[in-house]
Amino acid sequence: MAAAAQEGKNSGDNSFQPRLQPLPKGGPTPRTADGHPDLSGVWFPGTTGGYDTSSPPAQRQFDPKVTPEEKPPLQPWAAAKIKSMTAVDFELGRASVNCLPRGTPGMFLLNPYPTKLVQTRDELIQLSELNNNFRVVHTDGRPHAKDPDPTFNGDATAHWEGDTLVIDVIAIDERTWNNFVGWFHSDQEHVIERLTRPSENYLVYQVTIEDPKVLTKPWTSAPRQWSLSHEDLEEYYCTNNQEVQQYQSLKEKDGGSGK
Repeated sequence: MAAAAQEGKNSGDNSFQPRLQPLPKGGPTPRTADGHPDLSGVWFPGTTGGYDTSSPPAQRQFDPKVTPEEKPPLQPWAAAKIKSMTAVDFELGRASVNCLPRGTPGMFLLNPYPTKLVQTRDELIQLSELNNNFRVVHTDGRPHAKDPDPTFNGDATAHWEGDTLVIDVIAIDERTWNNFVGWFHSDQEHVIERLTRPSENYLVYQVTIEDPKVLTKPWTSAPRQWSLSHEDLEEYYCTNNQEVQQYQSLKEKDGGSGK
């Protein structure tokens, strides 16, 4: 397990459950030869640098009492569409049920597993333990490809604004969702991701989503914390998932109601 301070917790049945504690800030922000923050490392969502299975968990990516997060400002028709979705519709739309990539920004927003960043002079490489997905983002400020075909991770280009890496993404496959409960998007979705490393042990991710066909205005997430680990990524593939056939059969059996 990732290195982190631990303390014991009695669960009430005399069992001893380790409880991970938030990592200290660590040293100053590591930097590359050109002075930019070095975002490289293996990162876990939350503050403990690893999985925290204690109840309630010590780790959290942000505190909604301190930094409230607005619900997605859906246009009325989009809100009605999501409201009409049944439990089976939700399951059939989930990436995990379909063995599909989370895409952008799901590789960060919808990923409870560690991710590894490798930073070179002109690229940021993101390796995800979840389904062993990856993406390569050019950080030299180049323009988007002309009329790019939609992909799960989209067409991305990045540049530095001070100590923040700003990633601009378009042409995102419409099969991806922006949350776990049906927030779909159109072919006009535009995602702006911001990454910074305020100290050795922490990475901060924040995203703005623009979608003139689905949203009434742009939506910006609360800044989410990721914490440094010293583990290798494991092999995790979604293979031969039979849930899709089961849910489709259930929907057909119920006459399409999916209740």
